[in-house]
Amino acid sequence: VQLQASGGGLVQSGGSLRLSCVVPRSIGSLNVMAWYRQAPGKAREMVATTMNPSLRYYGDSVKGRFSISRDNVKRTVSLEMNALKPEDTAVYYCNVNNGRGNFWGRGTLVTVSS
Repeated sequence: VQLQASGGGLVQSGGSLRLSCVVPRSIGSLNVMAWYRQAPGKAREMVATTMNPSLRYYGDSVKGRFSISRDNVKRTVSLEMNALKPEDTAVYYCNVNNGRGNFWGRGTLVTVSS
């Protein structure tokens, strides 16, 4: 089962992008929803995670610039990215944990030019 992520692309430093991910109903419960990223030559890292609409956590490098949101009815998780920096360049993956396992999207590339 694949999550469908969209919204990546090329943006200049200081710009904004919004990523979205649709979670198929076959996955079931939406316990934890998150975004991760992996830059070339680096390990995958957590960008933002949400257990419910009011409980959200962010990686230190994106605090104050990125915002994660979820819509349990539409079964989507989104990532609003502002004040983007070249070091934000990476493949971004959405992730859902339904209490029984983790599910990943294919990834969407975000490239920030200086």
